[in-house]
Amino acid sequence: MSRPLAVFAYDFDGTLAPGNMQEHAFIPDELGMDHADFWAEAGKLAREQRGDGILAYMHLMLAKAREKGLELSHDSWRRRGAALPLFPGVEDWFARQNARAEALGLDLRHFIISSGNRELIEGSPIAHWFDRIYASGFMFDEDDDAMGIALAINYTAKTQYLFRINKWTLDEWDNDGINAYLVDRERPVPFDRMAFFGDGLTDIPVMRVMTDHGGHPVAVYDPGKASTETAADKLLKDGRARLAAGGDYREGSALDTLADEILREMARGVTSNMFG
Repeated sequence: MSRPLAVFAYDFDGTLAPGNMQEHAFIPDELGMDHADFWAEAGKLAREQRGDGILAYMHLMLAKAREKGLELSHDSWRRRGAALPLFPGVEDWFARQNARAEALGLDLRHFIISSGNRELIEGSPIAHWFDRIYASGFMFDEDDDAMGIALAINYTAKTQYLFRINKWTLDEWDNDGINAYLVDRERPVPFDRMAFFGDGLTDIPVMRVMTDHGGHPVAVYDPGKASTETAADKLLKDGRARLAAGGDYREGSALDTLADEILREMARGVTSNMFG
C-alpha cells in the first residue's frame, strides 16, 4: 500500500529566505533603485489604477526592466534566482524531514505558496524539492521573453492552493477540479496532514484556514530582526498560528524540533483513523 500523503507548504520571502527576493539584486543592482522607492511606486500604481498590489509590482518589474534593456527570458529570471540567500539549514531541511516522514509511514511532499516571483524561486537551489511552486508568475512569448503576468497570488488567493493540495488538484488552470464536490474523507491530503510555514501579513488568511480546518500553521521569523519576531508573536496571540520559531532550519533547532513533532502528530492521526 502507498503511504498516506502529508504536506509541508511554505511561503518563501521571510520564511525560507530573508527579506523580499527582488531586493537582493534585481531592484538595487539591475534597476538601480532603492527597494523602498520601488515598493512605494508599486503601491502608488495599485492605488491609482484601483488594482491589486501583486499585479502592480509585477507590472513594474517588467516595465522598468524593459526601460533598462534587461534580458527577460525565463532562463534569465532563473539565473537571478540562483543567488537568492536562504536561512541557515534550508538546503538540508527537506531530505531530513522526508526521512523522518518515511520512518513514520508518511509520504511527505513540499509546496511553495508565495506572493513572490515564481521564476526566481524556480532558479533557487531548493526548487527541485517542491512538487509545485505556487507563486506569482510571468507569461512568456514564443521567443521566451516575459510579455505579461500569468498568475498573481495575493493574500486571499493563497488559500485556493491549500484546497488544491487538499483535493490533489494541482494544476493552476484547472477550475473544474478545484470546484468539484469531494467529501472530506475522500480528499487525498486532509488538513490535519498539512502544515504551513509563513511569516507575515500575506499569510494570515492561509493560517486562518489552516487553524479552522485542523492543520498546523507555523509562524517563522527572522532571528536577526526583532520586528519579525513581534509579527510572529502577534500571529500566535491572534490565533492565526499555533506554533512559532526562528528561521533556523538546521538539525536540532527549535523549528526542526517543531517539524518533528508535527510529523509525529500527523502519523498518530493516521493510526487513530485506521483503528478508531
